[in-house]
Amino acid sequence: MKLLRDENLSRRLAPFLQDAYPGSSQVVLPGLEQASDLALWQHAGQHDYVRVTRDADFYDLSLTRGAPPVVLWLRLDNPDKSEVLRLLIDRQATIHEAFAAGATCVELWP
Repeated sequence: MKLLRDENLSRRLAPFLQDAYPGSSQVVLPGLEQASDLALWQHAGQHDYVRVTRDADFYDLSLTRGAPPVVLWLRLDNPDKSEVLRLLIDRQATIHEAFAAGATCVELWP
């Protein structure tokens, strides 16, 4: 499972997530920093990413457009890098299980 993180989730997380989520990226790295939500949605779907966001708009897209991609919605207020990293690593099994069971949007709280 590879993740495509929003702009507001640090690109500096990339090397720390590669073992758990090989091939993961952040929207700035492929040059999508000013892209619309729909363009990000399409890119994630075309490249088999799980869309990781703190933005409810992607939850709405998952309801109206369906998968792919699937959405991992981090319900965090102004997290630092270590909090995001800890949440993604510690809950890796839960995330995999939820998507394997057919979820199109998984919400995570600390």
